[in-house]
Amino acid sequence: MDKSRSGRVILAYSGGLDTSCILVWLLEQGYEVVAFLADVGQDENFEEAKKKAQKLGAIKMVVPDVRKEFVEEFIWPSIQANGVYEDRYPMGTALARPCIARAMIKVAKEEGAKYISHGATGKGNDQIRFELSAYALHSGIEVISPWRLPEFYNRFAGRNDLFQYAKEKGIPLPVTPKSPWSMDANLMHISYESGILEDPMTQAPEDLYQMTTDPLTAPDKPTILDIEFKNGTPVSVYNHEDKTKKTDALDLFLHCNEIGGKNGIGRIDIVENRFIGMKSRGIYETPGGEILLAAHIDLEVFTLDREVRKIKRDLDAKFAEQVYRGFWFSPECEFTRDCISSSQKYVDGTVTLKIYKGHVYILGRKSPYSLYNEELVSMNVQGDYDPIDAGGFIKINALRLREYQRLRTESDKQ
Repeated sequence: MDKSRSGRVILAYSGGLDTSCILVWLLEQGYEVVAFLADVGQDENFEEAKKKAQKLGAIKMVVPDVRKEFVEEFIWPSIQANGVYEDRYPMGTALARPCIARAMIKVAKEEGAKYISHGATGKGNDQIRFELSAYALHSGIEVISPWRLPEFYNRFAGRNDLFQYAKEKGIPLPVTPKSPWSMDANLMHISYESGILEDPMTQAPEDLYQMTTDPLTAPDKPTILDIEFKNGTPVSVYNHEDKTKKTDALDLFLHCNEIGGKNGIGRIDIVENRFIGMKSRGIYETPGGEILLAAHIDLEVFTLDREVRKIKRDLDAKFAEQVYRGFWFSPECEFTRDCISSSQKYVDGTVTLKIYKGHVYILGRKSPYSLYNEELVSMNVQGDYDPIDAGGFIKINALRLREYQRLRTESDKQ
């Protein structure tokens, strides 16, 4: 690498083998390294990571706590959007990346750094999410992605080369065996991929899961929750079992995680389409997210006009695709979020749920803006509805079906 490019670089640093080797390698190239590790709710020894980074030569390590903004500014908009990619993935990693990137760019500006760097591979989504977010927030930033640089990946063809480099450079190696898969964690979820999981027929071992209990061994007594929404955003959760009520956004989400985790909620095993063009297999745990999504969808159907919700479902799918592909800070995703937010004006109310052995059951719902008319729909009360009108409604809708069948029959006779 051309030494003329040397300067201060903010490195997304986890403390693991890859980013520890990258930190030392960047120092070899003549860069000053500021290590960066955002607290998004992962189970991490931040002090140990800081000590290790500074021991390896980082001039400092910055650890911003972004948990609350992660919930309020990223997870909540996704709940409003029923954010699920390809019908199944609640996007825990995809939502965290723009939050982390924003905090990283803030540090880069404060430190006067011209560069940022990360340890994402050249095949995954994370390189795209980090870098698109970085460029959107800081047009002048330059990204150093070692796993895409020939001088790096030709030197380190695999983990054995990294281990050897670590030994040569005095980089402390993990004292415990590495799990035979890779893992990414934040307060919304944990994802597992690669290693033995690359075979889509390999079943996940039970000791893989860290956030959730096996539904078969979950408590025999269900937990009943009331989740209240305002403008499509969760504002409180009330637990009927222990009579606790959480209203702070972070506390609310963590409580849903706790309840979902102990009841085995939120496990999925899927093959998904990466943005870069290949399919990958991932296993995810999203306990609190699954509970809140189920409650929000139910309340939304209760309060939104049918035709508005049909349009909104198209927007939900767009939102999920935009977020998954790393375009959180794009004009189109900003527009999509604004439209979705506008649709949530009357999505207020409370949903009661039963959480039991891997499932979320809706027990009831209420809202001051309910479009449900009990008298109108009742089988016992005629209400403001004349049944004779249904005959004409059916005939009008049958007109095109009759015509289609007539034309098909005539065509078959020819």
